[in-house]
Amino acid sequence: MSTAPFNTHDEAPAAKPSANRDWLRALQKTAAIEQRPRRILGRAFDEVAALRAGETAVADASERLSFEAFAGRANRFSRWALSENLPKGEVVALAMGNCADYAAIWLGLTRVGVVVALLNVNLAPPALAHCLRVAKAGRVIAAPPFVQACRAASALLETPIEVIEHAPAFAAKIAALPPAPLREEEEREVTIGDPALYIYTSGTTGLPKAAVVTHRRLMHWAHWFAGLADMRPSDRMYACLPMYHSVGGVVAIFAPLVAGASVTIRPRFSASNFWSDVAAEGCTMFQYIGELCRYLLQASQEAPAHGLRIAIGNGLRGDIWEPFQRRFAIPRILEFYAATESNFSLYNVEGEPGAIGRIPAFLGQGARIFLVARDEETGQPRRGAEGRCVACKPGEVGEAVARIETGEGGPGAFEGYVGREDTESKILRGVFEAGDAYMRSGDLMRKDARGFFYFVDRIGDGFRWKGENVSTLDVAQALTRAPGVLDANVYGVEVEGHEGRAGMAALVVGPDFDLETLRRCVEENLPAYACPLFWRIGESLELTETFKHKKKQLAQEGFDPGRVAEPLYFAPASGPYVLLDAELFRRICAREIRL
Repeated sequence: MSTAPFNTHDEAPAAKPSANRDWLRALQKTAAIEQRPRRILGRAFDEVAALRAGETAVADASERLSFEAFAGRANRFSRWALSENLPKGEVVALAMGNCADYAAIWLGLTRVGVVVALLNVNLAPPALAHCLRVAKAGRVIAAPPFVQACRAASALLETPIEVIEHAPAFAAKIAALPPAPLREEEEREVTIGDPALYIYTSGTTGLPKAAVVTHRRLMHWAHWFAGLADMRPSDRMYACLPMYHSVGGVVAIFAPLVAGASVTIRPRFSASNFWSDVAAEGCTMFQYIGELCRYLLQASQEAPAHGLRIAIGNGLRGDIWEPFQRRFAIPRILEFYAATESNFSLYNVEGEPGAIGRIPAFLGQGARIFLVARDEETGQPRRGAEGRCVACKPGEVGEAVARIETGEGGPGAFEGYVGREDTESKILRGVFEAGDAYMRSGDLMRKDARGFFYFVDRIGDGFRWKGENVSTLDVAQALTRAPGVLDANVYGVEVEGHEGRAGMAALVVGPDFDLETLRRCVEENLPAYACPLFWRIGESLELTETFKHKKKQLAQEGFDPGRVAEPLYFAPASGPYVLLDAELFRRICAREIRL
């Protein structure tokens, strides 16, 4: 008998009629994927290209390609793979910045069964070598700025691999190949169940892991988002996120394209140029990461008249959502929660500020997605008397887990990583009954009585102090509401002789910043155990390539003035914050000062 808990979302109020239409549209667009297993993304795009031949498909900083021209570019790369006798399953790595060719290369190579590993071009050669090694790449195509790093990475491998420079000579070789649709004899038996891409995790807590992305998931991602956002040929997406990630390189590009819409690709996000560029390009959609919205909100630049009708993305904090939407007149925000390797995702179709999603009862997915209580001592899910996990009640914080379905093509299939150990580390067994298996998200969430999920923290980011769990996200949101605080990165630091980790915040501040005002805001808006004890004031915060704060190095440096060049402050039990110098640091470590 199953011990899986009852799902409160089934009793949640019905979704808005407009939201139901979006869900149904997405279901309709993805319903036939399993019935046509040979219709992979490359072939699906050919169908659209035939209908939209002369219309603009993709525009980047240097070229503007019609659907016919973009399809022809992809076909040329398919033929290059065939001419090089690259077998089905061969891995080619790609190290390039954002551009039209980036999408054309992997679309063309995967069309004939080659697997493309999308490399993070910000990595140093040792990390690049690791990525090439785990993917078992046979060669790498690299844009000129990244050739040297790729060659250095290749030299670190047991068997160096070929580095192909994406330069005029290679471009001329590709241009000499026919752009026409592939002939029947050129086609290979590639189906939706075959791997298409390896997309790497960000590697903020270790070396990146290569997530396996099949053609099935490419099809689902593109068509699902096209349905939820009601994408039409009249739409144009503004895409400025890194294309080596699933959101920036797959969703932002191919969801519009399969709907017959167009895409404007930019090398990177620019807060100063964003609004003028969006207006000039006539964009109606924008793919975001939450931090980008905060940068735009903080910038002094006002938005000119624009045609944006929807912003699509993830990580938009609750304290930013409504001010951002109101100031820049964004009619609709479609927030979602997903991870490249995950076997589940959540969508906030209703536009509930701060929520990451909700599961309508008619989807039938709620019976496999749960929040489970966490054992703070071990960091693992808490087990009850019978050895089963404890499901959270509404309002309680727990780790999101999703049941793994074993049938091919099911919504809960877990494709995992290239490495078996990495895959196994994400699987939780015996969760609610013997023999079951769930994927661990590694993310803490809570769900309200209406069924809306809210992101709380990444496991490992939060910390425990004075016997209480502290969410770094909650603290950071409170700090950025203080006058003069432009950005805040919150983390826990070890203090000699004390259990747990004390709160510390690295701040970027403006000219109107004042320590005493900060102290009052902190004490008024946070419980005592969550108030940071240590403060670091700097000019900037280091970010990952997806604009997430880097915490590891900051936590290692701690509050030691001998290791930190920036001004440090300490929050005593009462009174104003004080400058933290070497003598005060010694007294704290000697436990002469009560924390």
